[in-house]
Amino acid sequence: MKRIFPLIVVLITLSVVGILFIQMSWIKNAILLKNQEFERGVDNALTQTKKAIQDRFIYKSQAIIFTEESRVYFLRNNFRVDGVFTQDEIQDIIEKQLRQNNVKEPFEFCITNIYKFVILQSDGFQIPTQHTAKSIELPPDNALRSHETLYLSIHEDKNAVIRQMLWMIIASIVFTTIIILAFFVTLRTLFNQKKLSEIKSDFINNMTHELKTPLATISLAIDALTNEKVIHDADKIKIYSSMIKEENKRMNKQVEKILQAARLEKEEIKLNLQKLDAHQVINKVADNLALQIQEKHGTLELKLNATNPFIQADEVHFSNIIFNLLDNAMKYSDSPPKILVETFKHGNGMLSIKVKDNGIGMDKETQSRIFEKFYRAHTGNLHNVKGFGLGLSYVKAIVDAHEGKIKVESTPGKGSTFTINLPGE
Repeated sequence: MKRIFPLIVVLITLSVVGILFIQMSWIKNAILLKNQEFERGVDNALTQTKKAIQDRFIYKSQAIIFTEESRVYFLRNNFRVDGVFTQDEIQDIIEKQLRQNNVKEPFEFCITNIYKFVILQSDGFQIPTQHTAKSIELPPDNALRSHETLYLSIHEDKNAVIRQMLWMIIASIVFTTIIILAFFVTLRTLFNQKKLSEIKSDFINNMTHELKTPLATISLAIDALTNEKVIHDADKIKIYSSMIKEENKRMNKQVEKILQAARLEKEEIKLNLQKLDAHQVINKVADNLALQIQEKHGTLELKLNATNPFIQADEVHFSNIIFNLLDNAMKYSDSPPKILVETFKHGNGMLSIKVKDNGIGMDKETQSRIFEKFYRAHTGNLHNVKGFGLGLSYVKAIVDAHEGKIKVESTPGKGSTFTINLPGE
């Protein structure tokens, strides 16, 4: 998996970059083709305008033409614009030919004689544009009477081509965006799957360790009970039986934690809400943990200052919340733990419970993931921390079920503070 995952990321990245490159190339080439098509349309319109003006001249001259040779001969000897055509006539002929070639942009024109003097021009034609305008000789080659030139200036809109292709460009951008989003979703899914795989491995390792230890103890105790020296000693039988019982309880607790997490995931947990004195529950949990704190040479200080400590809560689950927070405060400490539990009331009727410790603390990344199921913080040189990473995810789920809020503030090496806000009675 470690080798395949980077390969998948690289291949998908190359695919997306390739698609983006092809899309941009396609749009660029499409715009280029449209511009070339426009240029061809203008050139064709000029050629057709020349022929239409010549045909109009023959018609105005009332000449009788039977063959192409006679047509060319007549035009070569007689064709002229000056004095024959009006500005409006030329304007109409040019406009018709442009429209037939799908050129709809505004235009200006002028016609000059052999000396480059203007003999006809549209109202908006500027003489300097004569150098940039397209031009065509109106008489046939080798004309004897005139050498008149038509200059045509198109007011080309630089964005016209883009507007014509707008729907194609928008569609291309939309589908490219979808591909990029799909790429990021795929990558995110891959990372999540990789993360879940790592969490799963950690969970299996932790579960194996947590269950293997009591099983080994029970196995040794059973072997001892079958020993001839022990089987007739009532005191030793009681000791080993008590050991088996305690280790069995320990295993049941671990299994119950896993089952509890499964019930939370399926939202099967049901709360038995009743009026509780939060201070009374906190005191009870603190008394149960007093011996463990003493063994670690730690202290637990209670500042239960809330004036109205009553809440609507499930006693069992609320007790578990306090127990898990205090248990974490003890576990994640590389020195004698100093734990402070405070309560106070908010103006909005919420009861706040703060659990502060002097433990190893957490960085920002750990704080953002601390309530995830099976997630366990890296403890550095602290190797004696056991568990499945279910405690805080359970706490978060139960607090949410009580319509409360939980937050954590922590600094690496300076401890953590968990704050729970629950609706008051």
